[in-house]
Amino acid sequence: MNQPEYSVVVPVFNSQESLIELFEGIVEAFVELDMAFETIFIDDRSTDNSWEVLQNLKQQHPQHVKIVRLSRNYGQHNATLCGLMFAKGEAVITIDDDLQTPPHEIVTLVRAFEDSPCDVIYGIPYGKKAHHFYRNLGSFLVKKSSRNFRKTPGEGSSFRLLRRSITDKIVQHSLFFIFIDEILLWYTEDIRFVEVEHLPRKYNHSGYSFGKLWHLVTNLVVFYTDAPLKLMVYGGLFASFVSFILGVIYIVKKLFFNVPLGYTSLIVAILFSTSIILFSLGIIGEYLSRIYKVQNRKPPFSIDKVIE
Repeated sequence: MNQPEYSVVVPVFNSQESLIELFEGIVEAFVELDMAFETIFIDDRSTDNSWEVLQNLKQQHPQHVKIVRLSRNYGQHNATLCGLMFAKGEAVITIDDDLQTPPHEIVTLVRAFEDSPCDVIYGIPYGKKAHHFYRNLGSFLVKKSSRNFRKTPGEGSSFRLLRRSITDKIVQHSLFFIFIDEILLWYTEDIRFVEVEHLPRKYNHSGYSFGKLWHLVTNLVVFYTDAPLKLMVYGGLFASFVSFILGVIYIVKKLFFNVPLGYTSLIVAILFSTSIILFSLGIIGEYLSRIYKVQNRKPPFSIDKVIE
């Protein structure tokens, strides 16, 4: 096989119904573009027949398909990172396996890149995403936290085109919690956005439950920002200020108005200060647990099988 101009990375999880249709759409896109390509499917340890479907695709299209199976489920971003390591193209496109972004929109990304080269191009759905409410809420929280805590554009999607030089930098990361969009911002500000179509999910349902989305948001805030630590600092200052004002008020009442204070004020003060301390210790504990995991050099993924 000649050196591909583009590599398409597809993280796969329980998508046996959509994989053939997705690959056929990718082929049609690159036939229209008249460009050489390869497709890397990363099976994130699906529990359905996705791996068997991928093996059949590999047998039928050995020149255009690579398949990798992870040893367990690591999540979409970790699977995407794995796919980037196998990509050989001069540029890499990542796309989900659920067909909500039509594969024909690859043409939109490639032509935007060819017209005005940059490091990263995101395909942003025009209009509201066709997700359930909690999924849209989770996406909103992720983007909002990125915009406010890291002063980023607060936009992004899993449908993106990456220049080869950027891909080479991303694959060097070994942190077990990977969030591709945040890592990209460490290396470049040369990012563009183009509007693409976004369709309702055609098969099954999203693999992101509310619990997984919440876990993603909390990990994103802790690993890629120092917002909780700043909250401790400013929260402690605010609590100290409030306590000082309340103390002055009680002293004035006692000295000038002889108001009996009793034990209520003491109990309130103790409970207030103790809650602040426990909250701060909880945040410190979260950071320490993640530092421990990082020091253990826990890998972002482990590969079970590779068929190139």
